[in-house]
Amino acid sequence: MPRNLAQFDRHLASDSIAPVYLIAGAEDLLRLEAADAVRSRARAQGFAEREVFEVDARFDWGQLEASFGMLSLFASRRLLDVRLPTGKPGKDGAALIESYCRQPPPDLCLLITCSEWSRAHEVAWAKAVDAAGIFLPLWPLKPHELPDWLVRRLKQRGVDAEPAAIKLLCERVEGNLLAAAQEVDKLALLARGERLSAERLAALVADSARFDVFGMNEAALAGDTARALRMLAGLRAEGEQPVPVMNVIAGQVQLLNRLSAVQDAGGNLAQAMAAERVWDSRQPLYRKALDRLGRRGCERLLAACAELDRMCKGRAPGDPWQVMERVLAAQSSGRSELLAGA
Repeated sequence: MPRNLAQFDRHLASDSIAPVYLIAGAEDLLRLEAADAVRSRARAQGFAEREVFEVDARFDWGQLEASFGMLSLFASRRLLDVRLPTGKPGKDGAALIESYCRQPPPDLCLLITCSEWSRAHEVAWAKAVDAAGIFLPLWPLKPHELPDWLVRRLKQRGVDAEPAAIKLLCERVEGNLLAAAQEVDKLALLARGERLSAERLAALVADSARFDVFGMNEAALAGDTARALRMLAGLRAEGEQPVPVMNVIAGQVQLLNRLSAVQDAGGNLAQAMAAERVWDSRQPLYRKALDRLGRRGCERLLAACAELDRMCKGRAPGDPWQVMERVLAAQSSGRSELLAGA
C-alpha cells in the first residue's frame, strides 16, 4: 500500500532498510528530502557504496541489470540510485524492475525517484515495488494541508508557534515549500526557544509569497476566490505589468471556452482535455469550473477578456486590474453577473 510522509518517516526511524523504494512526485523539496532520508538511512545500515543511474531516452537498462549481479568491490552492501524523471521506464525497464522485486538480492537497495507522476503511472512495475518495498507518492500539498506540514517541520526544529502565527506563515509562503523550508530554518535560529506569536513571527520572516500568475489561475480554477485575488494584488504590488498577467488569465478562459463548447455539444470532455494537454491531475479542477460556470458563464468570461485586451492596448477606457479582479472572481465563484460593466 502506498505510504504517506508520516508513515514513511516512521518506517525509516524504526525498520530495516527496504530492498526497493519508489519516491515519486513533482514537489521537488518533498521528493529530494525523502530520497536523502533513504540514502542516509542506507549508509547507517552499511550500504557503503552508491551507484547513480540517470535514465533518459537513450538509457541502456542492461547497465542496471549488470549491476544487480555485480560483486561489490569492498564486499559491502550497495545502494542503486535510479533517477527516472518521466516515471516511465519503458517495456525493458519495467520488466527489469519487476524481476528485481520478485527476488531482491540481500546486499542491494534500489532507490527509484521520479519527478513526473500521476495515477496513470501506477501500473504493474510500480505495484511490484509497492509489494516488495516502499512506495511513496508525493502529491502537491493542498492549501488545507500546509498548516499541519509547517507545524510538523517547526516542531522537528524545536520551534513552537501559535495557530495565528502558523496561519500568517501560510499566507507569507503561499504554497512555496522551498520558501517555507527556508523560513522555518531561519525561525529555528531566531526564535531561541520562545513560543512564536503572529506579531513576533511577522517581525522575523520575509514576505516570500509566491505571487505567480499560474498559481493565481490554479486558485481561480479551484474556486478559491480569496486566494486568487490576493495573488493578483501581490502581482500588482510587485510592479508586474498588466499585459503578461492578462495573457495568462485570458489563455485559461479561452481553454475553458473550448472545453465548454465540447461539453455543451455532448462531446467527449476527457478526450478534449487530453488533446489540450490538460494533465490528469488537473482535469477535475477544469470539470468543476465548467460545472460552476456553464456555457453562458464561459462566454461572458471570454467577452470580458476581449474588453480587457482592448484596455491593455489603450483602445478602451478602464482599469485592467479591476477587470482582471472581476474575471477571477467570476471564474472562481461561478457568478458571471460580477462581470457587469467589465
